[in-house]
Amino acid sequence: MTQLTEGDKAPAFKSKDQNGNPVSLSDFKGKKVVLYFYPEDDTPTCTVEACNLRDNYSLLKNKGIIVLGVSPDNEKKHKKFEQKFDLPFTLITDKDKKIIDKYGVWGEKNLYGRKYMGLHRTTFLIDEKGIIKKIFKKPRSKMHSEEILEAWEAINKQKAS
Repeated sequence: MTQLTEGDKAPAFKSKDQNGNPVSLSDFKGKKVVLYFYPEDDTPTCTVEACNLRDNYSLLKNKGIIVLGVSPDNEKKHKKFEQKFDLPFTLITDKDKKIIDKYGVWGEKNLYGRKYMGLHRTTFLIDEKGIIKKIFKKPRSKMHSEEILEAWEAINKQKAS
């Protein structure tokens, strides 16, 4: 499992979005990117997180932040999730887990004492130069947008000083 840290260059990737269009990290060069990994479309916690990002999308967009969601689900499932919850951002499919592996978010999980392999909900804040500025290893799904905005604010203050 790759262990990325803040300050690392964000690994490049290519895949497809919920509409079947090609998408790659390089498409967003020069922009701030929120790359959030989530286990599965239309599950309770994933839906709460996606809806929090949706409800605060205009705030994020006004700060120049692009939101990209990644899960192992296919395009059809992503499209259904997007339409059901009116999600305004890109959902990237990663059925073969290539992006998930590059970002090191797949590993052992434990639920009620049962161990299994799965995706660890993780968010990467990537700056305009493609550098990882912040990693949320356990994002607070109901307040994720607020966490993201606070982190970018702190990053901008560091740049200014």
